Amino acid sequence: MWQSLRPIGVVSAFAALDELRSRGAVFRKPLAIVNFGDEEGARFGLACVGSRLTAGRLTKEQAYELRDADGISLPQAMEAAGYDPAAIGPDPERLARIGAFVELHVEQGRALDLSGDAVGLASAIWPHGRWRYDFAGEANHAGTTRLVDRRDPMLTYAETVLAARREAELAGAVATFGKIAVEPNGVNAIPSLVRGWLDARAADQGALDKVVTGIEAEARAYADRHGIDLTVVRESFTPIVDFSHTLRDELSRLLGEQTGSTGKVPVLGTGAGHDAGILSESIPTAMLFVRNPTGVSHSPAEFAAEDDCAAGVLALADVLEGLACR
Repeated sequence: MWQSLRPIGVVSAFAALDELRSRGAVFRKPLAIVNFGDEEGARFGLACVGSRLTAGRLTKEQAYELRDADGISLPQAMEAAGYDPAAIGPDPERLARIGAFVELHVEQGRALDLSGDAVGLASAIWPHGRWRYDFAGEANHAGTTRLVDRRDPMLTYAETVLAARREAELAGAVATFGKIAVEPNGVNAIPSLVRGWLDARAADQGALDKVVTGIEAEARAYADRHGIDLTVVRESFTPIVDFSHTLRDELSRLLGEQTGSTGKVPVLGTGAGHDAGILSESIPTAMLFVRNPTGVSHSPAEFAAEDDCAAGVLALADVLEGLACR
């Protein structure tokens, strides 16, 4: 098994290049392997920073304002890692030279496992975003403050977490509070501030709006009831991405041609964001998925079978050969 699959796309790109060389492929168009930085956005709260900068969907000025939980700015972090922050920014000239961008990724779900296919194509990325909820109450002693005298923001936060689950179920969407910061964060202290981050995603914009609006409305009702001040800030948002049908159909044709298969390559949507989605507004993009037998993602338990990873490499080589060697 291949574990820790975050770098599978980069590793597979180099393996696909080796495969093409072993076939004696002659490139008629330039082929480049690209590794964008900070796709997950775990440190600075904004996903796909590298591809956003390249595509001009994040300006240098906006990037310079990004800070992590310790107050370290993106330029400071880059300099500490040996990079030049002055060099970041949109690169329209380079983008204009790209005819197609193909990203391979382990599937973050079980659709391929259920269909029995090793490799699939992406149809669209759900619209999704991140919202920061600040619940401000009053710090006090946990052992001496009567329950009726408390302004405990943790109660409102907890009720909002449950509200997010209810609203998501009603809309057929997903909503998650996966990160929390508490002040003063003491075992024997009633918090003065609970800060939680909401991640919400849905198959279409209408459903997402319904979920996000419903969660905030319930949170404000709980906050009013408990005497809590609530601030909601949208930190990032990505609209629905419908990948190029022309490029997707071409990849499907190439995969069928190489395998001699008359069946169609499975096409599936995803709720996870990707660099290919960010670039899709500027250039034709497509995605290949490799089967994930458990559907587990963003966890050390995420894995794919070696044979499936090899199938992904061959699929990537097949489509690159069709796009760059003919």
